[in-house]
Amino acid sequence: MRSLLLIALLAPSFTASAFDMNSIQKRLDQIRHPSAKTVAASAPVAASAPEAVSGLGQFSTQDQVESLRQALAQGAETAVANLAKENGYLGNDKVRIPLPDNLQKAERTMRKIGLGKYADELTTSMNRAAEAAVPEAKTLLVDAVKAMTLTDAKDILLGNDDAATQYFRRNTEIALGEKFKPIVSQSMQQISLAKTYDRFAGKAKKVGLVKEKDAHLDDYITGKALDGLFLMMAEQEKEIRAHPLQASSDLVKKIFGALLGN
Repeated sequence: MRSLLLIALLAPSFTASAFDMNSIQKRLDQIRHPSAKTVAASAPVAASAPEAVSGLGQFSTQDQVESLRQALAQGAETAVANLAKENGYLGNDKVRIPLPDNLQKAERTMRKIGLGKYADELTTSMNRAAEAAVPEAKTLLVDAVKAMTLTDAKDILLGNDDAATQYFRRNTEIALGEKFKPIVSQSMQQISLAKTYDRFAGKAKKVGLVKEKDAHLDDYITGKALDGLFLMMAEQEKEIRAHPLQASSDLVKKIFGALLGN
């Protein structure tokens, strides 16, 4: 009786050509003894839900690259702004530009005989020149962010704490030096001591008393100004990686937070 009832219920689902006992028997068998495949298909949604994803895998490539660009732009702008203000270099022990090594011995002697003010004047002027030049960095750094490739982005996101800073250094250092040097030179020529130093260093270089890179103050200051800029950028990068929730962009918070497992 139960079989007949089932047949009656199933009959409407078959076309005339398919209405045979074999077909009906197969359908009955499916109802009485569901296969593993049938059970899997009717299992709760949780069984077929996507696997949980973590880390960068939960974000699209576009989001990853965009978050990195935002983070780099934020870090670069902060570093430039902090260095460009008065005492940005001079008042920061980490980046203050000292007298070149070959003048530091003379500085000690000058201070002993009461001429330390000249060393102070030169040191201040050197750092002021760097502070005047560093705003030129902003445009070049932003251009470097725009030129970043997908491979660059992946290497930076998964790289060391200063991976982005090293990327900037590779791609902007020469151009930044060309931008900085004229401004530094103009600032340094305003004091006669800089001219005196250049005349002294030029002769001293010939006999090996001064290194080539220190032969002219404008070259020396430009190099030190760039070192200070990249140092500050590295600190900004490290801070964003360590504390992504403090970033100004929600996307940066999410991507870098995922890298930390937050």
